[in-house]
Parts: sequence; C-alpha cells; structure tokens
Amino acid sequence: MACTNCSTGTDGGAPKGCKNNGTCGTDSCNKLTVFDWLSNMSLPQGQEPFDCVEVRFKNGRKEFYRNTEKLPLSIGDIVATESSPGHDVGIISLSGELVKIQMKKKHVDPKGEVPKIYRKATQKDIDIWSEARAKEEKVKVKARELAISLKLEMKISDIEFQGDASKATFYYTANDRVDFRQLIKEFAQEFKIRIEMKQVGFRQEAARLGGIGSCGRELCCSTWLTDFRSVNTAAARYQQLSLNPQKLAGQCGKLKCCLNYELDTYLDALKSIPDMDTKLYTEKGSAACQKIDIFKELMWFSYENQSSQWHILSVKQVKEIIELNKQKKKVLALEDFVIEQPKANTENFQNVVGQDSLTRFDKPKKKNNNNKNKKRTKPTINKNVTKKK
Repeated sequence: MACTNCSTGTDGGAPKGCKNNGTCGTDSCNKLTVFDWLSNMSLPQGQEPFDCVEVRFKNGRKEFYRNTEKLPLSIGDIVATESSPGHDVGIISLSGELVKIQMKKKHVDPKGEVPKIYRKATQKDIDIWSEARAKEEKVKVKARELAISLKLEMKISDIEFQGDASKATFYYTANDRVDFRQLIKEFAQEFKIRIEMKQVGFRQEAARLGGIGSCGRELCCSTWLTDFRSVNTAAARYQQLSLNPQKLAGQCGKLKCCLNYELDTYLDALKSIPDMDTKLYTEKGSAACQKIDIFKELMWFSYENQSSQWHILSVKQVKEIIELNKQKKKVLALEDFVIEQPKANTENFQNVVGQDSLTRFDKPKKKNNNNKNKKRTKPTINKNVTKKK
C-alpha cells in the first residue's frame, strides 16, 4: 500500500516517495491502517474532540493512549508514551472520533483506564529510539546463538526495543512449553538490559515479519487481516482442491487463511448438489462419484469395476436416478444419461493475426552452399581445334 505522494519518479525508475519515512499525513504507507475520512469535518458546537489516540509501534503493533495534556496531535507525530518502566516512543496513526470505533472493535473501554501520552518526542528521544532500533538485528543474531547453545526448542523471531532503550521484548515461537529461565539470565548478562519474553503463534510471526505470498501479493495477515480464523483441510476438500501440503501452506507453515474466503459460497452451492459419497445403482453395476463441478452443476461417476472410465451426468439427472433407487428401481446404464461435452470447432478456425506458429521468431537456418567453397575453374581452350570453313 502506498499513499498518493509515494508515486514512482522518472529519474532512473527509483521511487520518489514523500520523503517522510512512513510518517506522512495520510499514514497509508504502513500496514493495517485506517483512513481518517472524518479529518476534514468539524465537530458540532460544544462537543470536545475525543481525547484518545492510536499510536503505532514496530511491525504494526498499535496501542491506545489518552491525551491528558491536550496536546495538538495529528497523524504522523512522534510522541513519548507511558510504559513500564520508563517511556516508549511511537507514531500517531489515528486520532479523532474514529479512535473510539477502533477501541470498541478491539474491546477496549473508551472511558476506562488507558495509558497516557507524556509529550511530543524531543530530538533526544528520537536519537535514543533510533540507536536502539539500529541494534535490534545484531541482538537478534546473538540471542539465537544463545538459545541454540542451551538446546532450547524455540525460535527467536523478532526483537523490539523500548523507546528509551531500557527494555527489550523478545518474540519467540515454540511448539511446546519452553523453560527459558536460564536463557533470560544469559540475555540480561549479555545485553545489560531488562528482558521480556513474549510467545507468539506462527501466524502472528508471519504477520509481524511480512512477506510475499504465492499469489504474488503481500501477505493478508501483514496488510489488512486482523483476526485469524481456524483453517482445516475440510475447506480444501469442499473446494475440490488438491490436498498437497506444500501448496496449501502459507509462509507461516500453516494452512492459508485464504482457504476460508470463498468457503461459504462453496457450501451454499453444495447444498443443492448430492454428496461425494453418493452411489448410483444400475443394471450394469453400482457407480461412485469421482468429481463435482459446482459451477456447471456436473458430476462425474465411474463404475466400481471400471474406475478409469468416467461418465458425466448433470445434477438433475443424478437426482432422478437417486429417486428411482429409493423406489428400489435400477436404470439400465449410466451411458443413457451421459452428457456429451461440446468439442472445439477447429474446421472454421482462421488465423487472423498470424501468430499461431511457435517458430515465427526463430531465425532461418542458413543453407550450406558447397558450390561457393569450390574454386571456380576457367574453361580451357584447345588451340588445336580449328574452325570449320
């Protein structure tokens, strides 16, 4: 996602950008953002603006804070917020009445206890914050080495320093419960800082780190998806997808969240179609369902003794055969109900553009002319031959 000011420049194809490093007024350069469509509207007379704001931290983490000092804050301002211990530094991502809606969405009481904003960040606060962020990558590498040396079955996925560099939060993933008491002691001794360990799921890890999915777009969890619904293989079965774990798994190693996007539509369509376990009984033998096309309302059946030969039937015909089977009647054969698929008409095909040849761009091979290599000999004249008179 990018704002209107971050268009690509013409100088060498390099991105021009708004040069605000993600703190532009529209705040649409960052993930999981909300467009403030009430920013140009004035409040009714006598109504005070909502005193809470949304502050964004590293990797899209957002918290709500109360502006008790009534500071003139706008989207993109860097502020120092209350934390335990010390203070943290973040960027205002949303202000105004829309914050109240976001708080209700995340089950936060707007009138309850909310941490407060101390002040707008000074240059000293920003320098300390930038130095702490610059150390995160080196600390993460060293932290992984310490975890491996202790043979702990865990993965340090990310590290986030607090704005005043007094505390560091280590995000990790693990399949089982991990005893990291000795690890915390070595972290505190190595980094000389207060340590906090926070376990996240594999989906949350992918959302924090981001990436590109198999569809070629940014991960849904790192751009707009906020709730993680459970996904199982039944969603793939209903959509007639191949149960290949390499294709169904996302960057997190779990089943892709997009398997649930169209599942409800498939379930609604399958209500009027017989199940995959449906069997048809004929005089020729019983037939089992092999495949269903819910869009064309077609079903493929094959006899139990001829599993390689499939017969295409419409859903309406299948229901008629099922009704006859319920009355203990059998049809003669499935071949009487088979739908013939229309074949492509290749007789009237005309290549208008002239681009059907796959070798149209190949250079023609040069013929080896052996006559050119041979030396041309001049005809010899016999001087003894005289002309006839």
